[in-house]
Amino acid sequence: MQSSLIDQGINLMLYGVGTVFIFLTLLVVATTLMSALVQRFAPALAPQAEESHQADSHSAHDQPSEQILKVIKLAIAQHRKGT
Repeated sequence: MQSSLIDQGINLMLYGVGTVFIFLTLLVVATTLMSALVQRFAPALAPQAEESHQADSHSAHDQPSEQILKVIKLAIAQHRKGT
């Protein structure tokens, strides 16, 4: 009776481990194939998007206005006074 129960446990363990191994292997293969397809059919989309985003973020906000500079100077002066 004991050997039968141990055999059943080993069989259940092997089926479970085998199922998980096969599922994870298929997942890795599918992910690799999808990555290859994206790199093949849309390689130029990612660099263009990064360049346009960088250009937008730096063009309008390079220099603060005069009013903002005055406010910053007053805030620094007030901080240095300790009030």
